[in-house]
Amino acid sequence: MYRLLLFILMVSGSTCFAQDLTATQLLEKAIQYHDPSGYWPSFQGEMTVVMNTPDDSDRVTRIKIDLPNQYFKAAATKDEEVITHIVDKGECKISPADAERIAALEEPPKRSHCDLSTLYKDYYTYLYGLPMKLKDQGTILDPTVLKKTFKGKEYLVLKVTYDESVGSDVWFFYFDPATYAMEVYQFYKGDPQGAGTDTGEYILLSDIQTVKGIKMPKVRAWYYNKDNGYLGTDTLTQ
Repeated sequence: MYRLLLFILMVSGSTCFAQDLTATQLLEKAIQYHDPSGYWPSFQGEMTVVMNTPDDSDRVTRIKIDLPNQYFKAAATKDEEVITHIVDKGECKISPADAERIAALEEPPKRSHCDLSTLYKDYYTYLYGLPMKLKDQGTILDPTVLKKTFKGKEYLVLKVTYDESVGSDVWFFYFDPATYAMEVYQFYKGDPQGAGTDTGEYILLSDIQTVKGIKMPKVRAWYYNKDNGYLGTDTLTQ
């Protein structure tokens, strides 16, 4: 009986403490879980991401991120075609094969190869650099820690917006209240209570893979906010 009472008191105390966390404290605890040794700012590594989407062939992307040398490379293979995106110290570099492919197009693409290269760099370094990326300049952390139930589980949630120069999306990051592991993130194209209603997506994170000392989600499954429609799944391999 004594042990049971002690356990209840310990759990209750832990829950109360979690509720009293500030947004900054919650973020620090999440970073401590995912990047306990502080490796992300000096991250140099390679990974492979396999994207599965309904009624389409898989896309396998080999990614290299070298933050100290400001280098990014993504080589995506789909239906035996390989497209490479490189950003080196802010400069886009196009491979001869991609230059030839672009020159052979009957009409120029809506987005240039270099615009896409920057987009992929920002996309992969942001998503695989979370939650550490929430300390980047231009990130506005709402001071209130929310408590939400999502898919039947209770989470501690951070709301994040950005300076106009960075972006207009509104993000929510869901953390396990016991371990502080990030298990869900969600974004809206504007205020979810206003113009952003029925926009955006949520991403369910499962499994953990340690890459260069950083705990990253191995599986990310994407869904629409408006109707829970399934978009696809990214699986991290090495």
